[in-house]
Amino acid sequence: MEPVTLPLEEFWKWLAGHYNCIVRAGTHDAVLYDDEDLHWHLIGEGGETRVVQLVRGKRLLGELLIEPDRVTYVEGVPGDGEEEYIFELIWEDARDRVSTCFFVLA
Repeated sequence: MEPVTLPLEEFWKWLAGHYNCIVRAGTHDAVLYDDEDLHWHLIGEGGETRVVQLVRGKRLLGELLIEPDRVTYVEGVPGDGEEEYIFELIWEDARDRVSTCFFVLA
């Protein structure tokens, strides 16, 4: 299957309606994993920065900060599992192509 690409704003709006489907999200340095007693918050901060928070009750367990100017596009592909999809936030220029963040949804 060919990867699907879309702009960050379009992906963010779609993700806001599917946050309960997030299984894990992260970067190359850290990963946040979903669990039964945890929930995800997706918010905007300072007008530009996108924030993904993983919360237990009222306690913040971890968060990812996404800077839109560091995302050229979002690429979606089927994951390893039958009902799993991976979305990578890609930053690209003439020399490099880097995944800055990822989301795995079921």
